[in-house]
Amino acid sequence: MRFLLLLFFVCYSIYAQTIKDISNIVGIRDNQLIGYGLVVGLAGTGDKSEFTMQSLQNLLRNSYIKIPTSSIKSKNIAAVMVTAELPAFSRQGDKIQIKISAIGDSKSIDHGQLLLTQLKAVDGEVYALAQGTIVADSKNATTGFIYEGATIENEVDYSLKNEDSVKLSLFKNDAKQAYLIEKKINEHFGVKLATAMDTRTVEIRKPNNISIVKFISDIQDIELDSSFKKKIIIDINREAIVAGADIPIEPITVARDNFTIRIKKSTLSDFEWDDKRINKGKDIGDNVKLENKPVAVNIDNTLMNSKETPTVSDLVRAMKVMKLPMTDIIDTIKMIKDMGALDVELEIRG
Repeated sequence: MRFLLLLFFVCYSIYAQTIKDISNIVGIRDNQLIGYGLVVGLAGTGDKSEFTMQSLQNLLRNSYIKIPTSSIKSKNIAAVMVTAELPAFSRQGDKIQIKISAIGDSKSIDHGQLLLTQLKAVDGEVYALAQGTIVADSKNATTGFIYEGATIENEVDYSLKNEDSVKLSLFKNDAKQAYLIEKKINEHFGVKLATAMDTRTVEIRKPNNISIVKFISDIQDIELDSSFKKKIIIDINREAIVAGADIPIEPITVARDNFTIRIKKSTLSDFEWDDKRINKGKDIGDNVKLENKPVAVNIDNTLMNSKETPTVSDLVRAMKVMKLPMTDIIDTIKMIKDMGALDVELEIRG
């Protein structure tokens, strides 16, 4: 089976990016949590390491059950490391996702039950408690996650209420970006509030007649030049892509074993438009099939956004219509980025 997909550029639109897209507020950040735990209920896929048996012995001792480690023969338990991110301004009772990874010779932790596990930060304090049933990664059964698997017990002591200024930390060290942000903020408020402290840090004083939250919101929504790169997040484990709706792709051709994608510039004179649809007689290639059945594939408004400029979201949607696996879609986006046809910051999460 072989697919051929063509996306045509009719125009190239300039998109705006905001300060929020390229910077963080200093002090507002996630914190890493880690813990050691035990998974039980595995169907013979657990590990037989000594530290796992010792951990189980300690757990049983806390329940007033004394048994030597040499007597423990179970293959239904596994020792794991549990990690999570504590979001900024998390409150007691909030739920967060956790990731679990086996540290012994367990073959699989899928559908195992994680016993109550303390999650600590670098200061040694317990900030969350984790427990629940694990869903293993489809490609690696010794790692998995629990959605909303941990409950926040302690909060990070940080408040914006009494702050009279904020600091922006740019994702990349760039004097031009720092200066432009300073300029845009001062122009927006009509008074000099922002000062670039260095090539990555911009400090902004808060006016007295506005709340700190409204002030941050206004700053983050200020638009910048289109020269700033947008971001695409690719999560390999979950086979997920997160991208904005207005990220254009330069003309390029990607030919693979089972499909070909050809994106090229064209003019309105090359097409016959009918309610934003391309003439159905337009040749898009030979032997185009879906599920081994010949079909007439038309490039119409299902593959075009309102600006008539193919974007990453259009490409992903088109490839999903072609019923291509997510791995092919992810690999294609990475190829297009590597070949310079996609001007974005690509974040790969494993």
